[in-house]
Amino acid sequence: MWIWQQPDWPGRQQNSPQVFRYDHAALTPKLRELHFLQGILLGKMGVQNNQQAALDTMLANILTSSAIEGERLNHSVVRSSLARKLGIAELQSVATTAQSDGLAAMVTDAIGNWLQPLTLERLLQWHAWLFPPDSSLMQRVQGGQLRGNEPMQVISGRIDRPKVHFEAPPREVLEGELNCFIDWFNRSQHDANLDPLLRAGIAHFWFITIHPLEDGNGRLARLLTDLALAQAEHQSIRFYAMSVAILEKRSSYYDILEQSQKGDTDITAWLVWFLDTLAASLKQALADIEQTLLKTRFLQRVDQTQLSKEQVKVLNRLLDGDFSDGISNSQYGKVAKVSPATASRHLAQLVEMGCLEKTAAGGRSTRYMISH
Repeated sequence: MWIWQQPDWPGRQQNSPQVFRYDHAALTPKLRELHFLQGILLGKMGVQNNQQAALDTMLANILTSSAIEGERLNHSVVRSSLARKLGIAELQSVATTAQSDGLAAMVTDAIGNWLQPLTLERLLQWHAWLFPPDSSLMQRVQGGQLRGNEPMQVISGRIDRPKVHFEAPPREVLEGELNCFIDWFNRSQHDANLDPLLRAGIAHFWFITIHPLEDGNGRLARLLTDLALAQAEHQSIRFYAMSVAILEKRSSYYDILEQSQKGDTDITAWLVWFLDTLAASLKQALADIEQTLLKTRFLQRVDQTQLSKEQVKVLNRLLDGDFSDGISNSQYGKVAKVSPATASRHLAQLVEMGCLEKTAAGGRSTRYMISH
């Protein structure tokens, strides 16, 4: 029995104040931590380039959300589409595609227009952008359309012995299911009794369980999550990419979805997973900001006019954390593309200037770390 077959599935009980059941006591400490992390993050972002940060976050979400589904996108092409959509001048712009432009339009509409209500037309427009028409005569997915009459199943295994992980509601009830979801999504934005972060987790699970489209359901569920989080923060600028954390936990992501879709309407386990993953996203964003601040402060106290371009390149790599144990003479030579003798001379200069310091190990084990 799938979750949508349960008698208390949302929409089956009129005027029910709660669409799913969950254990408030188990979730409250996690929500308290998340709101604390959100406050720190929003406070620290005052020192960042917000427009550039928004581009980087949107780019990360697009690339990783597609990677979760096994699709690899061209980083430079998608970045150029996003930069043009956001009106950001890029030093090296590359030619874009209908797909990259569609992805940029989809994400900027969802996050940039967070005040706009969700409608079926808007969802289908996102899907049309996700699957733009191509020149082939046999396009597999028609963008902007709900799925057909075939049963929608998530299957793995051999063709002669398939394993059904999930089956979505049948086509004849799909419009009603979607209308119920969309109505809840719009009303719940102003529900003072529903934590906005729980709302984001519920929206993700509910939409992906309805599975209204032939393909792209996971990507639109994650896009709806971004929209719900933008609404929770009351701003269109996002500083963290939750899809990055989901990609790192992709196996457990599918496991918890399958487990929750086979159960009753208590989705506590899913919400615990969702909030833990959201916390990981926020902590990573805070760590990235701290790394950027350390780099900025370091470069402010160094006279860069006294450095060669090779020395600047290596310092940037070290500041980005590429060599957590320090860099050796031979590694410096490879990164800077200089001879061993030149590498030794450059490193000695950086130590003398106070940019680097030697580790305790001597001889060939000598490594050089950023001086703090």
